[in-house]
Amino acid sequence: MAVDIKSLNHTQLNDLINKAQVRQNELRKEKVVKLREKVNALLKAEGYTFEDIFGGGRGKAKRTTSPVAPKYRNPANPAQTWSGRGKRPHWFNDALKAGKKEKDLAI
Repeated sequence: MAVDIKSLNHTQLNDLINKAQVRQNELRKEKVVKLREKVNALLKAEGYTFEDIFGGGRGKAKRTTSPVAPKYRNPANPAQTWSGRGKRPHWFNDALKAGKKEKDLAI
């Protein structure tokens, strides 16, 4: 099917582009499904599972983080602490504006 794109107006051309992109995505998905079936068939024929070959998880490994010890303490309210990571708490900024230094707030 040959389309004379020179005879199309702006709207018709955008519509054609959108339809072509949709079809391109459909074809890619179909190809991925066929390839996945081939890989699974090959693994099964050899007596292996996907996890045997590529590992247990399919997603990214999640980082485990442990709590960080506090580095700074609010002198007005000792229950308020900050580890020095992330956004500065309001009490920390207020203390700096009041003339305190970071080392004055350190634990």
